[in-house]
Amino acid sequence: MPLSTLAEAPRFDLDGFTFRPLAVPSRGSTELAVWALDLEPGAVSETHSMDREEVFVVVSGAVSATVGERAVHAGLGDAVIVPPHTTLRLGNASAESPAVLTAVTSVGMTATVGGAAFAPPWAQ
Repeated sequence: MPLSTLAEAPRFDLDGFTFRPLAVPSRGSTELAVWALDLEPGAVSETHSMDREEVFVVVSGAVSATVGERAVHAGLGDAVIVPPHTTLRLGNASAESPAVLTAVTSVGMTATVGGAAFAPPWAQ
């Protein structure tokens, strides 16, 4: 599949976050996993970690994140880089406007939330 459209991407909603897979194994990729990520105003994730490196690029809006022990703020065009096995808490920096990100990791990524590991369905 040389083309994977956002319009045809399945949608996964979780606590103010919407994940739409673009390049994942179910959509034709074999090494990388890429998805669009929409954050509702004020949305904040649970603290979690991944077993692979993950990169978030801000397409619109701004995000605040805690990566390990470091707090960061990322705006348009910035990238938040999360090393493997590092805790992450990601949030929309605005209580009024949505944020849009592109997330990139490698195929086969496993997330851990509250001590429970799982394969995120948007990365499959």
